[in-house]
Amino acid sequence: MGLQSTIITPDRIGASLGRILAHAMPQSVLGTLGEKDDRKKNTGRVTIYRRYLPRGATASNPNVFFQNGAGDRTNAFVAQHLAQEGVTPMAETLVPQDISVEQKQFAFIYGFTDQTVDMGEDPIPEIAEEFVGERTGLIREMNLFGVLKGCTNKFYGGTGTSRATVNGRLTLQLLRKVERSLKAQHSEAARKMLQLIPASGNYGTLPVQACYPVFVSTDLTSDVRDLPNFKDVSTYGNSRMALPNECGSCEEFRFIVSPELVAIQDSGAAVAGTVPQLLSTSGTNADVYQVIVGSQKAWGHLGLALSKDDLTLLPVGQKDKNDILGQRGYVGIKFYHNAVRLNEGQMAVVEVGTSALAE
Repeated sequence: MGLQSTIITPDRIGASLGRILAHAMPQSVLGTLGEKDDRKKNTGRVTIYRRYLPRGATASNPNVFFQNGAGDRTNAFVAQHLAQEGVTPMAETLVPQDISVEQKQFAFIYGFTDQTVDMGEDPIPEIAEEFVGERTGLIREMNLFGVLKGCTNKFYGGTGTSRATVNGRLTLQLLRKVERSLKAQHSEAARKMLQLIPASGNYGTLPVQACYPVFVSTDLTSDVRDLPNFKDVSTYGNSRMALPNECGSCEEFRFIVSPELVAIQDSGAAVAGTVPQLLSTSGTNADVYQVIVGSQKAWGHLGLALSKDDLTLLPVGQKDKNDILGQRGYVGIKFYHNAVRLNEGQMAVVEVGTSALAE
């Protein structure tokens, strides 16, 4: 196990000590929305969510009352409910749909030596505690991102029909296809998670209707701003109602950006000849970004609520048979977390490239 020491982390002895600089901090956006469920201890590792299906819906298509088929489906639905004189309709049973999720345990540790604490200029234990908190948040966010990317309701940029053929950017036409899909899945009420923002009396402010949240990489910010009718968050009638990291809105979508929603590098179509040229790490194939479009109850994330017992802080100087002289100290954490897609039809994943911003 690696230990922070004065050898592997050179001190600044003999030099004027400057301040400890700020470091990059992860940004959590996906975890700010969705159904959050803090579980209690000793309630089981597996959580089962349940919904009951309306008449005509199926477990694979729980939001639609009229499944695909020939003929006039609405008239057929009405005909199924016609009553005959003196005849009691047959009793039906409600059909449940269960969605299970198993909590996962995560853990990591920072280690340091007594000399780091006794001789070093930097407060390593305190810095390690800060990093533990930030890293825990990033692990949760990336675990949630991984689950959401598995959504089966997918759309692809350009003329693409799969990730490997993605050859276009995020466009208004593509977003409108997503909107049509979500509304067909009765997500209209669910989208109210981002509520109406009325215009204010200030000059130049604009109203923003209730919208679907769209979570995008910061690499796509320029493409978002190029959308027709884009409204910058600064023009909202009440910008205080904007979410953290929100950059603006367009029609029925509001955009929340994060640098952590990274691309799958070089996984799209060839970038040669694309207009505008798409960004590529290798210069050959497009980097593909997975944009998450959500609604109120489309996903959830759960875990045991963190307590002080989950954080481990063992200072140097604690002596036992494994560390007779008390030379080693540790800061670490273990925690439970997982995420689950609760309604795939009421969310979507849009796989797109982004402009290389070439001159």
